Amino acid sequence: MKKIIATDKAPAAIGPYSQAVEKGGTLYISGQIPLDPATGKFVEGGIAEQTDQVLKNITAILEAAGMTRENVVKSTVLLKDIGDFKAMNEVYGRYYRENPPARAAFQVGALPMDALVEIETIAVR
Repeated sequence: MKKIIATDKAPAAIGPYSQAVEKGGTLYISGQIPLDPATGKFVEGGIAEQTDQVLKNITAILEAAGMTRENVVKSTVLLKDIGDFKAMNEVYGRYYRENPPARAAFQVGALPMDALVEIETIAVR
């Protein structure tokens, strides 16, 4: 049976999806954008600030599921502009200093609410 994971420490879903779903010890976290859960608005700043907020949101969801970033095995990073890769990567590296997960990064045509970055994550117990 699947278990829906939800926390008010990360932004509520802006559509018909769950923040995360756990099945068989694997947690699938929906793509997170840089919404501050306290205000429901984007954090101020550019790609670095947005990436930081996205990773804070992911961390909060992991914690709600009883996991940590150590459980993360795969991330997919979607960027509005691949030119932001270096700045995103610097922030991302601060969250995954040792034994980082597998990762892919893509430039996409547009992201929800005109975000600069969206990251989806898979974690395993």
